[in-house]
Amino acid sequence: MIIISGVLAYLMGSVTFGMIVPKLMGSDRDVREEGSGNVGATNVLRTMGLLQGALVLAGDLLKGVAAVALGSALAGPNGAAAAGACALLGHCYPVYYGFKGGKGAATGGGVVLALFPKSLLIMLPVFLVVILITRMVSLGSILGALTLILCVLLFQPPAVVAAVCLFAMTMVVVKHKDNIRRILNGTENKLW
Repeated sequence: MIIISGVLAYLMGSVTFGMIVPKLMGSDRDVREEGSGNVGATNVLRTMGLLQGALVLAGDLLKGVAAVALGSALAGPNGAAAAGACALLGHCYPVYYGFKGGKGAATGGGVVLALFPKSLLIMLPVFLVVILITRMVSLGSILGALTLILCVLLFQPPAVVAAVCLFAMTMVVVKHKDNIRRILNGTENKLW
């Protein structure tokens, strides 16, 4: 059942709200051809507006939570962990869109919320404060993800949860490699 959980979660993660929401809102624009070219909530916010950006953020977050819940129902705690990792893979490399997806921050956040909610006590303030100070969502996402190392050390979740959280952190940081380069060069886009 763990394999079934993982496959279903990957397919759930591959549902790309950054492509779906604009279409449902009547737009014929392709977010991949505008702004940063990313299908995540930040690019949708910048190119399509606040409402669509918020809907994409909510959808991406909730699919992470839903995948973990599905994995838990089908195969218990190990199924939940496997499903969380597979949902994040699906978001970053969606089968429906040629394996070119988002950067994983919102979906990874949903997975972490469902598996390891204590971590949000530290991660969410870091994410928000960094954005407020720097106006860079990418830097907030990266530093929020890196905060998972501290959370794992402080709260010591079960090993399988710790492994998935560290996998999520790695995926988010790796998917932001171009942002890291722009941050270091001083050319990263700011939120406002």
